[in-house]
Amino acid sequence: MEQETMLKEILHAFKLHAEHIDQGFEQIDKRFGQMEKRFEQMDKRFDRLEKKGDGVRLDLTDTQKTTNFLLGKVAHHEEKLLELSLQHQ
Repeated sequence: MEQETMLKEILHAFKLHAEHIDQGFEQIDKRFGQMEKRFEQMDKRFDRLEKKGDGVRLDLTDTQKTTNFLLGKVAHHEEKLLELSLQHQ
């Protein structure tokens, strides 16, 4: 009878230990779930930043094209002014 009681106590201890381990795994799973959500949020933020960066890059390209066009116009007008000033001398 004493062996049966000891066996029941050992089985009960194993059961408690298994429940404790299960709780630990559940907590780990919960933490991994939270980390996964954070990574998804970070991915969304990086996507938004990438889109903003692309927009800024396009704006800078347009600005550079406009600047180059205007510089060409200024140079052309300076040439004309020089020609006119040479004609009137």
